[in-house]
Amino acid sequence: MKSLYIHIPFCESRCIYCAFYSTTHLVLRDDYVSALVQEMSIRETGSKISTIYLGGGTPSQLSADQLRKLLYNINKVYNVEHNAEITIECNPDDINEKYAEELADMGFNRVSLGAQTFSDERLQLIRRRHSAIQVDNAIMMLRKAGIINISIDLMFGFPNETLADWECDIKHAISLKPQHISAYSLMFEENTPLHRMLVEGKINAADEELCLAMFERLTKMLIAEGYEHYEISNFAQRSALDTNHTKFRSVHNSNYWADVPYIGIGVSAHSYDLCERSWNIANIKEYIRIAKIGKRPIEGCETIDATTHYNDIVTTAMRTSEGISLNSLTQEQRDYLLKTALPMAERGLIAITDTHVRLTHKGIFVSDSVMAELVKI
Repeated sequence: MKSLYIHIPFCESRCIYCAFYSTTHLVLRDDYVSALVQEMSIRETGSKISTIYLGGGTPSQLSADQLRKLLYNINKVYNVEHNAEITIECNPDDINEKYAEELADMGFNRVSLGAQTFSDERLQLIRRRHSAIQVDNAIMMLRKAGIINISIDLMFGFPNETLADWECDIKHAISLKPQHISAYSLMFEENTPLHRMLVEGKINAADEELCLAMFERLTKMLIAEGYEHYEISNFAQRSALDTNHTKFRSVHNSNYWADVPYIGIGVSAHSYDLCERSWNIANIKEYIRIAKIGKRPIEGCETIDATTHYNDIVTTAMRTSEGISLNSLTQEQRDYLLKTALPMAERGLIAITDTHVRLTHKGIFVSDSVMAELVKI
């Protein structure tokens, strides 16, 4: 089984923190969807697909007709598993009752909403198009349409944001009862307007200790509400009907962390087949031109050697609550991992069992430095 990721780069306007490839040239949408279909037809046709994920950009900037064309051809080209998880990222202000019904009718069974914050002031700072109330309304309309698996994205560490402000955002999120919550610290990525504002002294980054306190408050509040902290930045509602309590985890993202191969379709999309990682060109007009003439719009690729594969496992599986399965490693890799992990286990940052190596609660807060110690240089 493989996962399928399709990059939809269109945005009505760009958020000032985003470093992903995107474009505001909405006039290209029809040509782009046709190019996606063309790329799929010259790739791994017939591959068995367990998850489909439309990310962006803003996939909800595509019309229902454009999405139908895309899904029709996905099912034509690939062998999509029955009851596959099919996710679309949406902006809250793109959701109305008709669009929600159309998404459900097309087979989307999971929606990821970019809420970010429930403060209109902070939303305006990062130039999000929606208001806080539109998140509430979008969730209501999606549920009414029959889509019950809803994830919301949150951000913390805004300039001048207090711990009390963040706690209000968490409480608001909990009140909406989403099945899944992803939460990330606001990043000041180079070559973004937000980073330029920081360099020019127009805003200040949140204090590191405050961000750690915000993350700890998040984990405590969500766990207390019955959410499973199954990956550093991700929380899933536990299901009483599922004895493993994993029903509302993101299956697509979990596949990434479990070293499952994936196919990336679209401008700047990445693909991985255990042996090689490749990526498409990051120019939409050039992507469309190359796809239209029946060639794969690839920019580059790298061979995955044993060391790279080991490092990939460390920096993905170690993020999860289960951690790294020792059975997924060679004997040499197991020996190296256990040798480097032991000093951190003695400091309470890592737990070692007969089958797994994982972060402890204490280790989660310094996960980047822990993983940096575990990788092979």
